[in-house]
Amino acid sequence: MAKLVREPVVMEGEGWDGYRLLDSGHGRKLESFGPHRFIRPEPQAMWTPRHGGDGWQADSEFIPGSDEDGGGRWTPAPHLPEGGWPVSWDDVSFTAQPTPFRHLAFFPDMAPVWNWMREQLAGREDAETLNLFGYTGVGSLALSRHGRVTHVDASKKSVAQARENAVLSGMEDRPIRWLVDDAAKFTAREVRRGNRYDGIILDPPKFGRGPKNETWRLEEGLPDLIRDCRQLLDGNSRFLFLTVYAVRMSSLAIAGLVEEVFADLPGTIEHGDLAIREEGENGRLLPTAIFARWSAKG
Repeated sequence: MAKLVREPVVMEGEGWDGYRLLDSGHGRKLESFGPHRFIRPEPQAMWTPRHGGDGWQADSEFIPGSDEDGGGRWTPAPHLPEGGWPVSWDDVSFTAQPTPFRHLAFFPDMAPVWNWMREQLAGREDAETLNLFGYTGVGSLALSRHGRVTHVDASKKSVAQARENAVLSGMEDRPIRWLVDDAAKFTAREVRRGNRYDGIILDPPKFGRGPKNETWRLEEGLPDLIRDCRQLLDGNSRFLFLTVYAVRMSSLAIAGLVEEVFADLPGTIEHGDLAIREEGENGRLLPTAIFARWSAKG
């Protein structure tokens, strides 16, 4: 029976050449994405900026809308490359660019997760992994060194960007299935087909729509999705990793769900926060998301 570790874990991300958290505070954060700097809202940065937040210099700033759940705009930045610019993490290259959703087409706090998944698959070159809500494919490309990856996202544009990132990384010949599909429906079909995977990563949004206008609400859809994911894993599988952003929820809640569903498998269930450390001496940890993970290694 999988054992739940009740004490939370912090998966701490450090900056690298392609990304750095330069400062944070007063509800904002200053970051560099390659050669460009940006200011974005960050409600969890309740402290005071270390480097004078009123004087931050950036290429653009995201100004949030009045709607708590979204909306907003970037300040004009005509000097930025129109099609974005290349950024790399380890052996994976991808395009960074401002999006209407306040991020820059990838999630830098996922870097320790990409490393963790590779550790779970160490020594494997024939693994079958599944990336649900795979977005622009950085996680899929990171996993592809260990075998075949099935990448699923409801956004045709995101999957097209993921394919372009594969070309940018020189990984266009890797065994990756790029699918535009509703993640929950695809997973249910995989269960009916009797398929299995060695690892699954999923990053479901709080709210979303599938390619056929299917509606997704996290609190309603997540339990059944996790149950279906469990059916795609077995005693020889290595991991499941679940991240959740922008919800008023404890990591204990999603860990409890995973514990219930994975009760018949061996291994360990852990939960906690993803966080990024600011650059420089005594840099603070800025939490960004909650996670729950199952690993067979224990």
